[in-house]
Amino acid sequence: MKLHELKPAPGSRRPRKRLGRGNGSGLGNTAGKGHKGQKARSGGGVRPGFEGGQMPVTRRLPKRGFTNIFRKDYTVLNVSALEDKFEAGDLVTLDSLIEVGLIKKAKRVKLLGEGELTKAVIVRLDKVSKTAAAKITAAGGEVEAGGDK
Repeated sequence: MKLHELKPAPGSRRPRKRLGRGNGSGLGNTAGKGHKGQKARSGGGVRPGFEGGQMPVTRRLPKRGFTNIFRKDYTVLNVSALEDKFEAGDLVTLDSLIEVGLIKKAKRVKLLGEGELTKAVIVRLDKVSKTAAAKITAAGGEVEAGGDK
């Protein structure tokens, strides 16, 4: 087999629709646009959300709520997730969580106390719940600065 002999798999390539090229093609005459009307014209059709002049649903419904620009989003993680991914004495930080694949990208992380922890790990995260901190210290680990609440 040579480069000039390569061909696409049968059925994987389809010729483009050639509209308005005679009735024999099946797409002549009106070119698949039906008969007359706004949608058959060049540039025709209505914008998304247009309801024919009726008051659109986006304007009929009242505005509600707001977006708090000071909101801090935390990625939530439970202590049970640390059990499988870390060994005793390991340092648990944002970077180490990304490295082992527990979180995807650098964000704020809050550690919650769901599940069990038997290994003594050192946790250095943005927030740690009281129950999570209790479980970490009970296992012989420690919670460092940043994990006060």
